[in-house]
Amino acid sequence: MMLMSWISATRNCKQLFNTIKCMSAVRYTHSHPVKMDLSGIYPPITTPFDESENIDWISLKSNMEKWNTIPFRGYVVQGSNGEYVYMTVKERLELVAGVKGMMAEGKLLIAGSGCESTSATVQMTKDMADAGADAALVITPSFYKSGMTDEAMFAHFTRVADTSAIPIILYSVPSNTGIDLSIDVIVRLSSHPNIIGLKDSGGDISKLGAVVHKTQNNTFQVLAGSASFLYPAYHIGCVGGVCALANVLGQECCDLELLFKLKRYDEAEKLQKKLIIPNLDVTRRFGVPGLKQAMDWLGYIGGASRLPLLPLTQNQQDVLRKDFKKEGFLE
Repeated sequence: MMLMSWISATRNCKQLFNTIKCMSAVRYTHSHPVKMDLSGIYPPITTPFDESENIDWISLKSNMEKWNTIPFRGYVVQGSNGEYVYMTVKERLELVAGVKGMMAEGKLLIAGSGCESTSATVQMTKDMADAGADAALVITPSFYKSGMTDEAMFAHFTRVADTSAIPIILYSVPSNTGIDLSIDVIVRLSSHPNIIGLKDSGGDISKLGAVVHKTQNNTFQVLAGSASFLYPAYHIGCVGGVCALANVLGQECCDLELLFKLKRYDEAEKLQKKLIIPNLDVTRRFGVPGLKQAMDWLGYIGGASRLPLLPLTQNQQDVLRKDFKKEGFLE
């Protein structure tokens, strides 16, 4: 029987979940016990809004019910795809608490707590822990770019980690911030007992490999920040991925992970190639509005984004639909 048919037939079976769990447990070895095992796939979930741009809790619940059937390791709330930069502090905290109440048992909740100042990030991280977050994803400050040196980053993340009751995951997303967290400062920070990992969305596989290699003696884990390079990221030692595309093609992202763990590399590579163009469409090309449009087509509720983000034009929708159809994800 072809493997992809086997996956489809056993997708909801206890055997498949036990396989994933066992493989995740043995795949990576560290010199010290891992404080929190991050291995797996996480969607950085979108935030649905109603016509008045208020959070649409009914639509979020509908999406969560569907996502809970997929073998995700957990969810990232208030990541870049959650439009957190357009939200009030109150809304950000309500989303964390709301998603916590909608999650399936056994999944992790990682909350984006980054702010521009260190003191604000410390407070936001504390508040998100109180709201139910299991770990905090902390983006690099970026407004005063010329001052964001390695020493500034080291001081910032160290202060946040020192004061946090939950583990910290570093977040480097240069396409949004213009700041690419350096290998040197990542390695230095990896020895902090409360900094457990990195999500890197830059797409530089050589950088990811260097970080994995240089932090292998610490309890530090690296997550790919995009589905476009998920397969090669696994090959160089990343433990999973936080992938925007998982909002809409979550099962496919988890299938890729399983194919890799089963060493069915030809099929994993084939699936990876099918995911690249759709992923580029819902990230770099059309961004959050593109991701939400694809969700509307594929059984989820994406809805509109908050201004100043605009919905896709008809021409943009046509391109997006064509790309998803070409790879077999739309009829």
